[in-house]
Amino acid sequence: MDASKFKDYILSIIFYRYLSEHAAQWAENMWPGEKGSYEELFSRDPSAFRSWSLDSLGYVLEPRYLFSSLIRRIEAGTFSVSLLKEAVESVTASPRTPEAKAAFDGIFDSLDLNAMELGKNEEQRSRLISRVLLTISEISFGAGDAAMDVLGTAYMILIGLFASDAGKKGGEFFTPVQFSRLCARLACLGLEEIPSACDPAMGSATMLLEVSRAAGEIPVGHFYGQEKNRTTYNLARMNMLVHGISCGKFSFYNDDTIASDQFGSRRFRVQVANPPYSQKWDAPGEYLKDPRFAGPGRLAPRSYEDLAFVLHMIWHMDEEGRAVVLLPHGVLFRGGAEAAIRSYFIRDLNVLDAVIGLPAGCFHSTPIPVCCLVFARGRSCQDSILFMDASRSFVPGKRMNTISDRDLEHIVAACAAREDEDRFCRNVSRKEIEDNDYNLTISRYVDVRETAPPVDLGRVQKDLEEHRALCRRLEQQVDEYLSRLGL
Repeated sequence: MDASKFKDYILSIIFYRYLSEHAAQWAENMWPGEKGSYEELFSRDPSAFRSWSLDSLGYVLEPRYLFSSLIRRIEAGTFSVSLLKEAVESVTASPRTPEAKAAFDGIFDSLDLNAMELGKNEEQRSRLISRVLLTISEISFGAGDAAMDVLGTAYMILIGLFASDAGKKGGEFFTPVQFSRLCARLACLGLEEIPSACDPAMGSATMLLEVSRAAGEIPVGHFYGQEKNRTTYNLARMNMLVHGISCGKFSFYNDDTIASDQFGSRRFRVQVANPPYSQKWDAPGEYLKDPRFAGPGRLAPRSYEDLAFVLHMIWHMDEEGRAVVLLPHGVLFRGGAEAAIRSYFIRDLNVLDAVIGLPAGCFHSTPIPVCCLVFARGRSCQDSILFMDASRSFVPGKRMNTISDRDLEHIVAACAAREDEDRFCRNVSRKEIEDNDYNLTISRYVDVRETAPPVDLGRVQKDLEEHRALCRRLEQQVDEYLSRLGL
């Protein structure tokens, strides 16, 4: 299997281990009655235990379906792949609250245990899956280590490695951690309350998890996300649960964000996104009646859906909303409808707060440089927009470049301070941007050219005289040698 398919098995089985160990540790630590092992607690009063588990965790696992029970069956030689299939179906069928059902419905759809790639018959498939289960059982991460978040960190690293192996396809489900972190930091900058956070192109939800981290001690009220790809949508739900975000704390939707906006009239305090770059779309005329796109009077061109995502995010910003989005540089300067859309969110709405140029070769989906656009309602600097060229702030890598923690802090600090910094960032008046026909090309506003030192003509003349004198002395020496040789 290639990496994009292989990941569905490995990550799904790791997730199942997490559900099992989390349930066991939760029961052994939180059960209100007598203490004991998971199996003992369950056997004393199965009905009461099931009800308590559903209320506490949102799901329930039969003792025979615990990950540790499956491992014992393998060691005893009585495991079959059909048992794992039963276990998966049991846990996904157990939730009873709407939130838990939404979180677990079809979450293991990508774990196709009947796939011919696993083996021609059940015996071969059982043998291969047994090896995978045993290997994963030997990995020393624990679901209860909240301080280190070992399992969540391992899960995120594995997603990143699979994305790297998958190459361009990896960009469909994973944004490199440093850039997810940058977007999250910029979106949360200066906020004292975050009632909601959303990613309309969420992939594996790495950006939303970085929002949770960037918020620090500020609790995020609820997470929202939408993802068109079913496999990636399942991965996002797994990722949230593995990182301790309970099923009642997030609402994710599996649909095309632009064609079918599942968020309705909701407004969000924080939005982050790394949507597909320069994707073609239908752009039907009736979209001009959609309140998300009606404002500019023009739709994003059929060849570039980029600014449709921007307009979607702007429309869903609440009264203090922030939105940070990664996009190709073409959105900054292309004309026609895209110029009209830029003038709309700069001149009419005045919500564009910063334009940041990032290094090339940092993303799975493209080798080209990417820009980061920061939008804010009620922004502090109403008459200017911060332009920043961070294209040289990168650490070279074998496959991909990245930005260091120091560079990330520099970018965030510059956005917070909003002070001009030579050859790095500059506050540009909206009038100057208007005079440039709303062209946002960063090099128009931030001069990063290397300046040559001034030439000291007197010093140059003196050096020439010294060199000429040296040449004359050397010529005299050569003439003496030739004379001695009779030449």
